[in-house]
Amino acid sequence: MDALMNDPRFASTTIAVIDFEGLTPAGRPAEPIEVAVLTLRPEAGRLVETGRFEELIRPPADVPVTAMDVQLKGITARMLAEKAPASEVMARLDAGLTEPPYRLVAHHASTEAGIIARQAKHCPVLATIPVLDTVRLAKAVVPGLGRYRLDHLLAYYSIPRPVGRHRAMPDVEVTAQLLERLLEEGAAKGHWRSLLELDMAAGLQPRRPSAPPEEDQPCLF
Repeated sequence: MDALMNDPRFASTTIAVIDFEGLTPAGRPAEPIEVAVLTLRPEAGRLVETGRFEELIRPPADVPVTAMDVQLKGITARMLAEKAPASEVMARLDAGLTEPPYRLVAHHASTEAGIIARQAKHCPVLATIPVLDTVRLAKAVVPGLGRYRLDHLLAYYSIPRPVGRHRAMPDVEVTAQLLERLLEEGAAKGHWRSLLELDMAAGLQPRRPSAPPEEDQPCLF
């Protein structure tokens, strides 16, 4: 990864690996019920952890936690009942982003980007950070693999599947391991030597938040 480390922009960037766990009510966008972030800085040829954030999130009252959600994630309605809503959790996360410039990293990052865009008014800093998608990185490094789900890539790189898979922090931790492997292998193959080339290969621009519906304005004249 020496070529990347020699790029001043990459060397000065804080990498923030992020994952949400969410509920998917019929006919509505996903509602987050957990978020985790692991921050990393390039140092001495590798990515070194500099901080972490992890919180459960209380969903809206009309969005139930289903039996399938409990089975997959191990998060129950009781665990969420006394937690803060997304607006408060996202504001706390945003307040901790004090080491710019940043790049967010997520696996199948469009999901995380969508949640962030819908919460943008509560996390205005987070909502402006460009995103790198480890699925796109993996497709550049190992084309023709066929399946690029997180579990398949963990198996391909012999990264142990974590206890608590489908909880936010365990998924973030293994995504960070996967990211480092992809950066190393991609740099060795000449796919990227700079942050700009990483952005070109796997970048997603922040989504614009959806505009709220216009309200009827009173007639002044």
